[in-house]
Amino acid sequence: LAAAESGKSLYEAFSAHPKVFNGVYLALIQAGEKSGTLDIALKRLADQEEKDAAMLGKIRGALVYPAIILVVIIAVLLFMMFAVVPQVSDLYNDMGEELPGLTQGLVNLTDFTVNFWWLILLIVFGGAIGTFIFVKRTPLGRKFADSFKIHVPLFGGLFRKLYVSRFARTAEMLLSTGVPMVDSVTISNEAVSNSVVEAEYAKAIDMIKGGKTLSEALTDREYMLPLVPQMAGIGEESGKIDEMLGKAAKVYEDELYDQINNISTMIEPILMVIMAGLIGVVVGGTLLPIYSLVNSVAA
Repeated sequence: LAAAESGKSLYEAFSAHPKVFNGVYLALIQAGEKSGTLDIALKRLADQEEKDAAMLGKIRGALVYPAIILVVIIAVLLFMMFAVVPQVSDLYNDMGEELPGLTQGLVNLTDFTVNFWWLILLIVFGGAIGTFIFVKRTPLGRKFADSFKIHVPLFGGLFRKLYVSRFARTAEMLLSTGVPMVDSVTISNEAVSNSVVEAEYAKAIDMIKGGKTLSEALTDREYMLPLVPQMAGIGEESGKIDEMLGKAAKVYEDELYDQINNISTMIEPILMVIMAGLIGVVVGGTLLPIYSLVNSVAA
C-alpha cells in the first residue's frame, strides 16, 4: 500500500512480495495496467480464487465422512484391545488355561502398545516429519511426491485433470487480458505446481518459441488431456483461443467434481468393510475364548 501511495504502479508494489503474489497475479495486473483493464484483470483473479476455494472445499467435504469412519475404526479397536482383551486374558490366567492363538496375538499386541507407546509415537511422528522435510525441502523428494500423485491408482486421474484444468484456466485468464502467448503458457505451467508435469509442459513452451502453435505444441504431450489441444486448435482458427481454453477447463473441472463425489461414495463402503473385518478379528479373539471356556466348564 505504501509503495502504491508513493507513486509506484500496482504491479511494482506487488512485485516486491513474490511469496504472496505469484506469477499469475503479477502478469494479469501488469497486462491490466498496460491495457487499461485493471478492473477486469482483478475481477478475473477474484473469480479464479473463488473457484479454487470451491474446489478445495469440495475435496475436503468429500473426505469428511471417510475420515470420521476411520476415527471410529481406530477408537473401537483401541477400546476392544485395552478394555476387553486384557479381561479375557486375566480370566484365562485365573483358570490356568492356555489362550487361543488369535487371542494371544491380540494380547501381545496390546502389551507391546502399552509398554512401547513412546516408540510407536516416535516412529509415526518421526516418519511424518521426515517425509514432510524430504518432500518439501529436497528436489528428489518433491519429484517423487509429484510423480506419485499422477500415477497413484484411483487418484492419479483426478490429479491429472486438476493440473490440466488449472493450466487451461490460467492460460485463458492471461491470454484474455493481452499477455503474450509464450508468457501465458510459461506462467500457466508454473501455476500447475507439479514438477513432473511442469517439465513435460515445458517442452511445449520450447516448441511455441520455435514457431509452433499452442495446439501443435500440446498435442500428444504426456500428462496433457486431448480436449485442450483440440479446443486450442479451434480457438486458433476462430480467433477465440482464450475462450476455447476456458471451455476445456470447464469440462475437466466439472468431471473433477463428479469424480470426487463418486470416489467419496465408493470409499465409504470400502471403509465399512475394513472396519467390519478388523472389528471381527478383535471380537473373534475375545468372544471365541469365552465360548471355549463355557463349553469346557459345561462339559
